[in-house]
Amino acid sequence: MSIPNHNERRDAALAAKKAMLEKFKNKPTVDPAIAAERAEAAKARDDRRAEAEARRKQRIEEEKLQRQLEAEAKAKAEAEAAVQAAKDAEAKRLADVEAAEQLAAEQKARRDLKYAARKARQK
Repeated sequence: MSIPNHNERRDAALAAKKAMLEKFKNKPTVDPAIAAERAEAAKARDDRRAEAEARRKQRIEEEKLQRQLEAEAKAKAEAEAAVQAAKDAEAKRLADVEAAEQLAAEQKARRDLKYAARKARQK
């Protein structure tokens, strides 16, 4: 191994500095036509993304509206079913009341017949 002297170290440092400067200086320049083409492609890509996002938002709004309409229809059907159930319950109650009155009348008529028959036998 040889020990580098002062001049060799200085030359190596200068070469390293020069290499670093070249690294930053020698960036290839982009052709303006290619840069414009790339910018246009990026703009077209952004436009397609924006269009797709707009379609997605519109689809979401339509689905939301559809769900709302379905919920309203379901609520309306449930309300109609509740009204119909109430009507049916009232009709059943009235029929039960009428049946009970009829049964009471029949029982009274039988009792009156029994009573009349007993009175007729006692005479």
